[in-house]
Amino acid sequence: MRILFSLFFILIAVTACKAEPSEDKLINSNTALKTAVITAGLDHPWALAFLPNGEYLITERSGQLLRLSKDGKKTEITGVPTVYDKGQGGLLDVITAPDNKIYFSYAASDNTGKANTEVARADLNLDQNRLENVEVIFKSAPKVDGNNHWGSRLLLMTDGGLHVTLGERFDYRDEAQNSENYLGTTAYISPSGEASVFTYGNRNVQGIAMHPETGEVWAHEHGPKGGDEVNILKQGQNYGWPVVSYGRNYTGTEISETGKHEPDFEPPVLHWTPSIAPSGMMFYTGNKFNEWQGDLFVGALAGSHLRRVKIDGTKVVEQEELLKDLDARIRDVRQGPDGYIYILTDSGDGQLIRLTK
Repeated sequence: MRILFSLFFILIAVTACKAEPSEDKLINSNTALKTAVITAGLDHPWALAFLPNGEYLITERSGQLLRLSKDGKKTEITGVPTVYDKGQGGLLDVITAPDNKIYFSYAASDNTGKANTEVARADLNLDQNRLENVEVIFKSAPKVDGNNHWGSRLLLMTDGGLHVTLGERFDYRDEAQNSENYLGTTAYISPSGEASVFTYGNRNVQGIAMHPETGEVWAHEHGPKGGDEVNILKQGQNYGWPVVSYGRNYTGTEISETGKHEPDFEPPVLHWTPSIAPSGMMFYTGNKFNEWQGDLFVGALAGSHLRRVKIDGTKVVEQEELLKDLDARIRDVRQGPDGYIYILTDSGDGQLIRLTK
């Protein structure tokens, strides 16, 4: 009997050491948000950025970069490189930089028809509504066949370095464990322009943000059938895909037999099963929703809502589903210079919406 008790307590200790990320219950949503549609009729919009003059930049996946006036008037910006707009590919993220340049990511093919994610930098001429001095600063290699899992979000750091999130291009998932190429990685471009693999073992990363207090880089990635992850990116670390996953193959079978916990893989802070299909990500730091200071916001394509996540350090303490009544796939979420929250809905008649209380 004494031996049985000893084994029982050892089992408890081992289980405690291998505790999985919390799957806390959602709180009941009592938050009433007002929505103001700034514009509609967008063709599967992918990303939103804010211009110093109070206007907006929006990418449409089919290849258009739009300038949006404060009252919602759309003007196309010319000079965008040719994009590969098949499947999930196309014109993807866009961000503005303090030097009046913009950075944008897109799917691009070579002369054989193979493709992968690229990033360019350009000057934005608002007088002529065109891009000038377009410079491709990153090409994800290798270019491969297929139309899915491109990433891709951009995060400009205060020192001028740039994080680029990528995908493993779906049919090449085993390459995510190969840190010698960019399939299934996040990349970092230094201020002097050198690009390198920052993390690997990633699946399809479509959200990235810097923690406002710690400066850590947080990112989320799509799982397969379940197993979406929120991770803190640490240089050189392996995030496990496809060796370990909290999700399953689309057929319902296990991803692997090796288990969820292995010392060689960096565990997520949070995972979602069933999947919410996360896209877009931000920490709120504005003054319009004081009770949400420091909370993480993620757009959900599946389940059609905006997910609010309250975090204490690296522990998730509360989650809430917002905007369920919109019944819309949310592709991007950003905090505006005015402190309000903005979202893009993903459809052939997509909308830019401002959230207020």
